[in-house]
Amino acid sequence: MNGMALTLRALHRGERSLARELVAAAERHRGDHEVYHVARDLAVWSREHCRRLAEVGGPYGLNLGAPPGADAPGLSAALREKAAEALGRRPEPGLLLLHDLRELHLAAVGNSLHWEMLAQAAQAARETRLLELASSCHPQTLRQMRWTNSMIKNLSPQILTGL
Repeated sequence: MNGMALTLRALHRGERSLARELVAAAERHRGDHEVYHVARDLAVWSREHCRRLAEVGGPYGLNLGAPPGADAPGLSAALREKAAEALGRRPEPGLLLLHDLRELHLAAVGNSLHWEMLAQAAQAARETRLLELASSCHPQTLRQMRWTNSMIKNLSPQILTGL
């Protein structure tokens, strides 16, 4: 498997993981309407990135389709909902939110680096389709990073100092 295929696979895995983490964080912080709604919207972008990556993977010998039931709601969704209800009664939901935002940010940063690597390699190899894909998806990943960073900046003072 060549480097381009490895990068496509890593990106697909990273975007799928970020989509799941965004939905899970939204469920855990259901009471914070901005987190709930924005995280779910951002997850849609990552799922779309996965779909588009799967479309271009074939020529690189990749089958990036989702395994059956991989993203289907079920027991894990019910568990997340119960956890969200329980967390509403815990004294440290703010710390959990900061932790979740940090993890989301780091996941988005990893994806951003892979998008940049893919764009650079696609440009060098004159792979127009991959360059267009990276040019289209990477700005959304950067927006995911800006949202998590902004939320961390805004929430850290109150949560960490107890104000």
